This record gives sequence, structure tokens and C-alpha cells, in this order.
Amino acid sequence: MTPPILELVAASKTFRIRNIFGGEKSVAALQQVSLKLDEGRALAIVGESGSGKSTLGRAATGLFPLSSGQVLFRGRDIATIRGRKARLKHRRAVQMIFQDPFSALNPAHTVRHHLERPLRLHHGLSGVALGERVAGIVAEAELDPNHTLDKYPHELSGGQRQRVNLARVLAVGAELVVADEPTSMLDVSIRRSMLELIARLKTQRGLSLLYITHDIATAHYIAEETAVMFGGRIVEWGPSREVIARPAHPYTKVLLSAVPNASERLDGDSAAAAAFAVEVARVRGMAKEEIGQWTEVSPGHYAAV
Repeated sequence: MTPPILELVAASKTFRIRNIFGGEKSVAALQQVSLKLDEGRALAIVGESGSGKSTLGRAATGLFPLSSGQVLFRGRDIATIRGRKARLKHRRAVQMIFQDPFSALNPAHTVRHHLERPLRLHHGLSGVALGERVAGIVAEAELDPNHTLDKYPHELSGGQRQRVNLARVLAVGAELVVADEPTSMLDVSIRRSMLELIARLKTQRGLSLLYITHDIATAHYIAEETAVMFGGRIVEWGPSREVIARPAHPYTKVLLSAVPNASERLDGDSAAAAAFAVEVARVRGMAKEEIGQWTEVSPGHYAAV
């Protein structure tokens, strides 16, 4: 049986934070998280700031070691990868798209440089073949090669920059892409087009995708499955449309209540807004408690209730 392209096994990560007075405290960002992602599929990791979702994404790429547990890529513990050649191969296979489309690009270099470099480094391309490949990747990311390649990042819009970041991932030849809030800093008017582009490229190229977002309403655009994170733990998991249509965990229900349409309705009703705030405080207080027993609420849909 082919192993999942990505698997986390009881993954935990604790950070030690020092304050200005010399004190130190421990923050458990991940607590015994286990999940699987099969090749060619997408999993949305949903939660608010501080839920642990970005820590999970960075752990999946190997940006830092876990405190305990394992991250497996194609069945191999990434902590055991040794040697420059093996590490380079893994970095090529697992790529990340960051939230801020500007800081992820070197302002001193053109778009052409950002795309030629990985093609030279990882695929040995040069000359005419290199130029043709760069132009093709830029077009694939829905940018005009004639008007984009010789521009610097500051000359592009936020949406164009994020498309360049996506093109760079394609140039490297990634197999697994971790997209951490890839549309949250973009204008609302272009978020959907960016999500549709990522979904199209995922299908055409057979990419595996870990899509990290605070906006649960966008999960179904990209991901077949959704996992909801709360207090460093996964509390609900299932088919995206099922989780959105029939949430079972109180935290998932709060996330869905916070989508724009629901929030707009609350703005005009002070009693409803107050009740909502009380419910949010109650649910967040659960982060200090142990999660409930996992229950299959419908076929393939699980919640810790």
C-alpha cells in the first residue's frame, strides 16, 4: 500500500518564550496532532490566530524540529534526512507559500531572477530552454510574461506577487505545497480568483496541498477535507462540505458564525452580538480542558465532542 504523501504522528511542539524581565514560559503550540494527506488531494487546516495551524504547516515542511512525534513524507521521518543531496531533494519536493506575498520575494531581484534560479539549481536548465520554461510557468500562473518578468516585486500588485510565489513553487517542481493563508493579505475582489487558480493547478499538476486558513468558508474551494484546529489540537475532521454544512464541535460552529454574512447580521442586533460574544468566550475557555472523545458523527466526519 502506498503511504500518504504527508503524515503527522502524535506531533507536539512547545516553544519557550522569555519576557523582558528574564522570566520564561512554555507555550504548547501543537498537542498530539495526528493527520494524513494522500497524494493529489488537499486538506484545509482551519482555525483562528493562535490555534496552532501555522505551526503545524511549518512543522510539516521541517522548518523546525518537533518536541515529540513524527512528520513523515512518503513514509519517511523527515527528522532522519541526512546529507546535502537528500535535504535538497526534500526541500524541492515540499514547498511553502507564505501569507505575505511581498516579504517572500527579494526586492533586489526581478521576477525573472526569482524563477530562473530554482530552474537552474534544481533542474539544470539554461539558455533557450530556461527562457521558454520561465515564460511557460509565468503564463501558467496567469501572468503575462512580456509585462512581468523584468519587473521588481514593488512594481507588482499583491495578487501578482502571490502569483509569482506560486510560479516559483511550480518552477521548483514541488510535490507537496503548504499554503499558509495565501489570500488573507489580498484584496477581497481577487481572493476567489487566486483560490481558483491554486485549485486548477492542483488538479492539472497532481499537487498535494495543505491549505492553512482562518476562513472556514473558503475551505471547499480547494480542499476535499477540512481539519479544524483549536488550542493546538484537531477537534473536527471530515469532508469539507460536510464540516461546513453540519459542524459538530462548538468551536467549528463559532468559526462558521464568524463568517462575513453572519457577522453583518449580528452588527444590527446588540442582543445577538452579546450572546455571540458569550458563546465565543465559553468555547475558547475549552482550550484549557481536555478534548472530548472522538465520535464519527457521519460517514468520514469525526468530532471530539
